[in-house]
Amino acid sequence: MVVRPGRNVRGSVSLPGDKSISHRYAMLAAIAEGPSLLENYSTGADCASTLKCLRSLGVNWKRNSNAGNVIEVQGSGRALSAPSQSLDCGNSGSTIRMLSGIVAGQTFTAEMSGDESLSRRPMERVITPLKAMGAEITSQNGRPPLRITGGSLKGIDYRMPVASAQVKTCLLFAGLFAEGETRIEEPLRTRDHGEVALRAFGAQLERKGNEVRIHGGQRLHGIEALVPGDLSSAAFFLCAAALFPDSQLTITDLLMNPTRARLLDILMQMGLRISVTQIEEVHGELIGTLQVEGGKLKGATIAGPDTAALIDEIPVLAAIAPYTEQGIEVRDAKELRVKESDRIASIATNLRAMGAQVEEREDGLNIPGAQSLHGAELESFGDHRIAMAFSIAALRAQGDTLIRGSECAAISYPEFFSTLQGLVER
Repeated sequence: MVVRPGRNVRGSVSLPGDKSISHRYAMLAAIAEGPSLLENYSTGADCASTLKCLRSLGVNWKRNSNAGNVIEVQGSGRALSAPSQSLDCGNSGSTIRMLSGIVAGQTFTAEMSGDESLSRRPMERVITPLKAMGAEITSQNGRPPLRITGGSLKGIDYRMPVASAQVKTCLLFAGLFAEGETRIEEPLRTRDHGEVALRAFGAQLERKGNEVRIHGGQRLHGIEALVPGDLSSAAFFLCAAALFPDSQLTITDLLMNPTRARLLDILMQMGLRISVTQIEEVHGELIGTLQVEGGKLKGATIAGPDTAALIDEIPVLAAIAPYTEQGIEVRDAKELRVKESDRIASIATNLRAMGAQVEEREDGLNIPGAQSLHGAELESFGDHRIAMAFSIAALRAQGDTLIRGSECAAISYPEFFSTLQGLVER
């Protein structure tokens, strides 16, 4: 993909369904009783991987693209069917980590595998607690493929060593099948889509501070739900608008979950003008419309709890950091080393290729502000967020930018480049 510089961002956009919620709704619809209708389900390849795995587990579903991309899922109840082949999770860490909690509660053996990138990603953080609950799991030195033999799970008290919403959700899902109570304590508060979705499907759980508890044996019921627009996808358009002082952008039906909305706080502190209208609550998730206007961008420091809250949005914030007045410093982000690519190294490599000064650290980056960038040949490193982040950086560069492997954006947002093209004035 060749991205040419722009001079403004203007228009209105409605985004595909949030990926985090789409994954969780599909998995819970599969083990619920009765049908579920999921409107605006994510169009990304990762969420399609979840649906593909569910079909292999005997779950019947169909897609109705004529009605706002609605997925109709016929729940199988608590008992799924043994798959005839390996469950292919594609590139989706969300699928393999969260679905493993449900598979561990079944009475059969299943293998969960993925592509080359997923096969390098660490899975010990779900393997260890699921084994403690009673599942038998083998792996390739803590990496996929995972071979899971489910059985009689028992509830555990588990203190998560690393903050991860995926791991928390995995253990809550396993807790549905476990005898007794499962208690999970996280070191930092992470996104709560798992808890909100479980309640939407009829489960009861208790939350107190950084601790959540769920009792096993609960039955779920199907729901009809609108999946809000994906906030992590909105981050790219928000940052594009932030590059141009005269930008005017409207984003409709966007997820406004408080555990995800830290991005909006940071961008507003940096100088982007954002107002929220038409807020409503749907199945426990807040949905609203954003009115966005550009402004002069100051700098920011992202560290501690903010790093955990913004882990998916850091690539695009880092990509626009050279254009801010004071730059952006990212700390406590070692987790970025084990994403679809080593995102710290990927960001530093591409920024340097565009002529930026960057200090790369083991757990983050320091990117000075008030820099001018030039167009360059960049690598996506097979990472959808890197490809999309640097298409935004390219909008303010001098000259055209070529992004190799840009097709990987389809993992989360197949329509991304055409949507961006429709919003940028040149």
